Amino acid sequence: MRILAINPGATSTKVAVFDDETEVWRVSLAHTGADLAPFHAVMEQLDYRLALIEKALADASIEMGSIDAICGRGGLMKPLVSGTYRISESTIEDLTNCTYGEHAANLGCCLAWALEKKYGIPSYFVDAPSTDERLDIARISGFKGMERSGIFHVLNQKSMARAAAEELSKPYEECSLIVVHMGGGTSVAAHKNGRVIDFYDCQSEGTFSIDRCGSLPVKGVIPLCFHTGMSESELRKAVLRDGGLYSYLGTRDFLEVEARVKAGDEEATLIARAMAYQTAKDIGSMAAVLCYDVDAIVLTGGLAYSEWLCGEICRYIDKIAPILLLPGENEMQSMANGVLRVYRGTPALIY
Repeated sequence: MRILAINPGATSTKVAVFDDETEVWRVSLAHTGADLAPFHAVMEQLDYRLALIEKALADASIEMGSIDAICGRGGLMKPLVSGTYRISESTIEDLTNCTYGEHAANLGCCLAWALEKKYGIPSYFVDAPSTDERLDIARISGFKGMERSGIFHVLNQKSMARAAAEELSKPYEECSLIVVHMGGGTSVAAHKNGRVIDFYDCQSEGTFSIDRCGSLPVKGVIPLCFHTGMSESELRKAVLRDGGLYSYLGTRDFLEVEARVKAGDEEATLIARAMAYQTAKDIGSMAAVLCYDVDAIVLTGGLAYSEWLCGEICRYIDKIAPILLLPGENEMQSMANGVLRVYRGTPALIY
């Protein structure tokens, strides 16, 4: 079975072709600031990115007639259970209107749907970032009328949880795992019996990360809202894109931060260790969610390649459970695997 996977990001569109589980072709189409300058909203980029995808496939002599299914990256949608979904008119309506937020990932399903309409090939999405399988008790925030919700790195979280289950020689549906995705943002989640029963929203909860603030002291946030002169959009940018390590050290490059640590920079060392410390605290809280019955703790994402960072985290948590290091992201493979599960008998879900 041949599957086309499409994963749009802010400055690139990743495209891959799989024959069953085997990746046979991949390209990352870069989008410069000048390329994107004519577009005032993410959804305006649809035709531009679609043309690039079709050209890349043609240049690689990959005919659309050879494709059996298309998988687009899931975007910001209503809360869902995890799984593989057929893309539908209602999916496209919510993403096109940015009903649940604007993000480059919203283009994933829209690009797949456009190709379905043009070539008659069924399209899907897998484990959207808005997947929410939390226990009801985990939704309570402490302030009536403000329920906990959020997004996290579901696609890679689920993929690496399944990989960890394989290493443990247990079905994912019988495992209790804590998975930590560490990239531009960090998400820590408790997986129990095939379901993510609690997680930290990677935008506004838990540890700070490369450029996101994570949880902040509420008493400090209130005056920030009213006495700094920042607009709502400026404040959002400050805490969601200009916070975290970047706000302290002026860089989004963790390799640079690690080099400064190893060179003896005291400020960089303190801040980087604080990020590891807060990540370990989040892991500890998810261990409590699982009643300390944890099969393994999985460290994944781009920052999991850092032996220094993983070492800092592990020294706090190594008594909880075995630790598995599965660095990197496996998103394209995860998309293909999700479609394959449907074609091998797991029913596709309906949005």
